[in-house]
Amino acid sequence: MENKAIPASEGISIAKVFKFETVEIKTEKTVIKNVEEALSDLKKAMQTAVEEVIVIRDHTQKTMGVESAAIFDAHIQIIEDPEIFNEVKTTMESESYNAAYAYDIVTKKYISLFESMEDNAYMQERAADVKDVSKRVLAKLLDIDLPNPLSINSDVIVVAHDLTPSDTAQLNKQYVKGFITEIGGKTSHSAIMARMLEIPAIVGAKKIVSQVNQDDLMVLDGLTGVYFINPKPALCEEYKEKQTEFLKEKQRLKTLVNEKSITKDKHQVEIAANIGSDEDIDSVLQNGAEGVGLYRTEFLYMNSSSMPSETVQFEAYKKVLESMPNQKVIIRTLDIGGDKKLDYLEMNEEMNPFLGCRAVRLCMEEIEIFKTQLRALLKASYYGDLHIMFPMIATVDELIEAKKVLKNCEKELIEENTPIGDYKVGIMIEIPSTIFIAKHLAAHCDFFSIGTNDLIQYTFAADRMNETVAYLYQPFHPSILNMIKMVIDAAHEAGIWTGMCGEMAQEYKALPILLGLGLDEFSMSPSSILKSREAIRSMDFKKAQTLALEVLSYKDEAEVLKRLEEEENNG
Repeated sequence: MENKAIPASEGISIAKVFKFETVEIKTEKTVIKNVEEALSDLKKAMQTAVEEVIVIRDHTQKTMGVESAAIFDAHIQIIEDPEIFNEVKTTMESESYNAAYAYDIVTKKYISLFESMEDNAYMQERAADVKDVSKRVLAKLLDIDLPNPLSINSDVIVVAHDLTPSDTAQLNKQYVKGFITEIGGKTSHSAIMARMLEIPAIVGAKKIVSQVNQDDLMVLDGLTGVYFINPKPALCEEYKEKQTEFLKEKQRLKTLVNEKSITKDKHQVEIAANIGSDEDIDSVLQNGAEGVGLYRTEFLYMNSSSMPSETVQFEAYKKVLESMPNQKVIIRTLDIGGDKKLDYLEMNEEMNPFLGCRAVRLCMEEIEIFKTQLRALLKASYYGDLHIMFPMIATVDELIEAKKVLKNCEKELIEENTPIGDYKVGIMIEIPSTIFIAKHLAAHCDFFSIGTNDLIQYTFAADRMNETVAYLYQPFHPSILNMIKMVIDAAHEAGIWTGMCGEMAQEYKALPILLGLGLDEFSMSPSSILKSREAIRSMDFKKAQTLALEVLSYKDEAEVLKRLEEEENNG
């Protein structure tokens, strides 16, 4: 039976299902007679947990480096901590509690103690570690399967209610051949990460978790959003052929890797790549990106169990810059908040976190975290063409204050005799207020980059993760198109360039309009670059300008899409 949801990342996969379900572990207090036997079971569970962590540590070391893997050595130390074990043993012997309940209450005591040390960031980080370790040991003790993206070691399609950005960032594309989630849209973070990892994905497949069993066979078509559960052999063969054709087309596009992104009438633009870590660079180079248009540094933080040090960040940024000689690399400062959180950073509960203390607002509150990142960026600037980008800027004053912190960090490093290269500073245009003061912001910037994902949701007052109002995510609406034109015009008048790093930049239908509006740089998932370059090379810039100006006067998105369809049909 054919099922259909929202296609989120192109490609076709045929593999067994891996159900990724969040497990809530609850312990019940019971009185036991044989404490020694229960202690023996606890020791076995702890040993099994240690063995599992070693596997995860070794995998992390191979894929993300020694420093990222070091946290798992700390997890092993916590599991083997004699003080925790002896306290659990004493509790069991004095109260005759079962092992799971005793272990749970003892570790919760430590978690609570560490969390209460508000002025000690190190101890608060240890609380997150104990919480992670405790869940792992209890799962082994109670014989509960605890899903872990890093534990996947065979070809699978991941099926989940949702995948957090951190979950998705840990997916190993060697084994994860695709994923499908019950919620989300094309611009949800899991969908964005899927495109960056170049794995097929479908989102918004309601009740999919309850419809499949572990190890069911699945066919997933990320081009159309179609999927099948336990399909017949003939259907599998049909999709294997489609998969072969898709891969052939990808190979054909490789001929454009070293070509310029230039129209038939010689108007040149740049097509850059969006990345989430330094590990994505191979894909960037293989797909012929003309730079990095967005390095989402939050994934560097989310892939760590503690705040990444200045050295760890410097090495990651340096690697990207050195990998892209003579090409610009735009690195966005920490963009945490909304649906992106850090387990080890306590954030206040807010009525509406998407409109709250997030991104640069959070960085200005957590100034030491901000300074650590800025110092790492400035040190890395010596190794390439660094462009530092501040997200979520709403006013000129915010930009000025952020730049002051940057300049203070630069002064510190100069006093320390640390070499610093030339660098540029820009902002993401993603809040409607910035559209109307673009000319004033441009006076303090070297470039703009339009973040359409948030710009659209804030313009229409519609959460882009909420399926109920998904119809209001309208990138082709004339209001959005006019905003884009205002930003580009203001930038060009000020003598700076404008790029776009939001998902609209890789929407093939949008390319002629964005080109015609004068967009200088298109930044997208590496897998979309060559297809977009081919499209740009088939276009006429003057014709695109005429089309863009025409649709600005339309009343709604439907009219714009109809006009684009006519244009496509007419060749």
